[in-house]
Amino acid sequence: MKLTGGQVIATALKKYGIKYVAAIPGHGCWAMLDAFLQKGSEIPVIQVMHEQCAVHMADGYWRASGKPMAAMTSIGPGAANTIIGLATAYADSTAVPLFTGGPATHMRGHGVMQELDRHRTNFFPQIASGAVKRSFEAGRVDELPFIMHRAFNAMLSGRPGPVHVEVPMDIQSQAAEVDIHDLDLRMAMGRARPDQRAVEAAAAALLAAERPVIVVGGGAITAEAAPEVRKLAEKTGAVVVTTWNGKSAFPEDHVLFAGAVGQTGTSAGNNIAAGADLVVSVGCRFTDWSASSWRKGVSFSIPPAKLVHIDIDHQEIGKNYPTAVGLVADAKMALADIIDAISSEQSKKTLARREAFHNAVAREKADWETQLAVRRDSNQFPFTTQRPLKELREIMGREDILLVGSGNTQGVVKQTYPVYEPRTHITSGSYSSMGWALPAALGAKLACPDQKVCVILGDGDFMMSMQEMAVAAMHNIPIVIVVQNNSGYMSIRGGQRKILGRHVASEFNMGNGGAYSPQFAEIAKSFGMDSWRVESADKLKPALEAAFSCGGPALVEVPTARDAAGAFVPGWWDFPIPAYHDEGQDDYWRERAQEQHL
Repeated sequence: MKLTGGQVIATALKKYGIKYVAAIPGHGCWAMLDAFLQKGSEIPVIQVMHEQCAVHMADGYWRASGKPMAAMTSIGPGAANTIIGLATAYADSTAVPLFTGGPATHMRGHGVMQELDRHRTNFFPQIASGAVKRSFEAGRVDELPFIMHRAFNAMLSGRPGPVHVEVPMDIQSQAAEVDIHDLDLRMAMGRARPDQRAVEAAAAALLAAERPVIVVGGGAITAEAAPEVRKLAEKTGAVVVTTWNGKSAFPEDHVLFAGAVGQTGTSAGNNIAAGADLVVSVGCRFTDWSASSWRKGVSFSIPPAKLVHIDIDHQEIGKNYPTAVGLVADAKMALADIIDAISSEQSKKTLARREAFHNAVAREKADWETQLAVRRDSNQFPFTTQRPLKELREIMGREDILLVGSGNTQGVVKQTYPVYEPRTHITSGSYSSMGWALPAALGAKLACPDQKVCVILGDGDFMMSMQEMAVAAMHNIPIVIVVQNNSGYMSIRGGQRKILGRHVASEFNMGNGGAYSPQFAEIAKSFGMDSWRVESADKLKPALEAAFSCGGPALVEVPTARDAAGAFVPGWWDFPIPAYHDEGQDDYWRERAQEQHL
């Protein structure tokens, strides 16, 4: 076929199964975008309002479905605006292909409009390189088919991640005789299995343990390993805890679910995991958030607990904790092999020893429920951050999807909103980018049109991407947006107050000190969406039900208290205190000395 560079990209994306492209047109990419109108390479293009949100939308699509959606932008500022989106996807290992325009090959280095050329010719690919698995620059039309399958191979193989392909403007428009390669013939078959000796050692460790805990990270969801996590837990009596990205890999109404771990985990999850004598990690990186900055005895105690660490990426094995058994493998395959290595008779004997351990878990969960209920069931106004989640859980089905913004809302959902099926809780767990949640929810709904999709986020987070309501309205993407309005960055203010005893730039206030807030419900109406502002507890559920049944995108504004209304903090996070603040220094250095990561 004789195709332009733009047609090569569009035809390959269509052949590779891409259903949507999120984009903003510009002179640097309109030849690529035009190719989506050509016969044989038609793919719907979703116009976003900010390039960062194009990547966030594709990110949400992947997290909800496990399938990629493409993003495309122009040269210069359009490309630079994608960096936060790429970094968010890279930190959480999500597969997003980004295509950007570049200076024409015969003009590179001459300082054409929107080229960065002072350090080296066309510097943007180097800027992007730290936030992607691979970055490619096309030099000829006839090499684009090769670049396309290499980019998808890198993006989808092993530990997934975003990729970047820059296509100069002349290469987009020039034509060459090319063949579009079959992607199936350019990818590895099957999944990576672990070493059999490691499998046997892991099984033996599980059978010998008295208080085994499985900690589930986002890698378990990527590997579609939720069924195997459950089978292993039930076969060995191991208790399950989850990280932010691991939430939804195990049903939270299961008797073996203990809770979440980390700074804003649950007291039950942290206490049970910290008291374990064996930790089996499945696709978990042990970040500071999930491991309470590695402070011994808060979320984990490794050592003396032994660690069986399963990860597709060898770099994660032993990085933050010493590993008794490290398995470099696909999580689904590793768990399946460990399950097979444990006989029915061994399972029966092991389960008979677990009664006291399981009773301790039940007591911890009951204590946590008593603590949580005070805020979750409160009818105060403005509302606690927990309160709307009670109604949302009643309205949304087990298969419906909740996306969560950053800050207090993120921690509160982790603690308060139980989920039961994989990919029904989606959040930016590692990079925690503000502005991510709304466009990601649009992507999730495009990926899963038959499931309810709701995004809940704070007002500070919402105002970083609220312009994407226009996309929801123009394309009639029926998501429900719940804005928890507390007039500020209250999770930041809470940290400032706790550590420093004062706060700065974290409240939205007028000059006279009074709280400032736009009228979000009215703004949503001006975008063409149905909206509600809820000012009493008895109106919460009717407003949410109306939003889900209105047939289009909708917004529910929930005024939220600034004080004593955020997430509980049963874990720890290493917040250094400035030397000029005397208060708290002794406690900080004593607690920091208990960190186990070095």
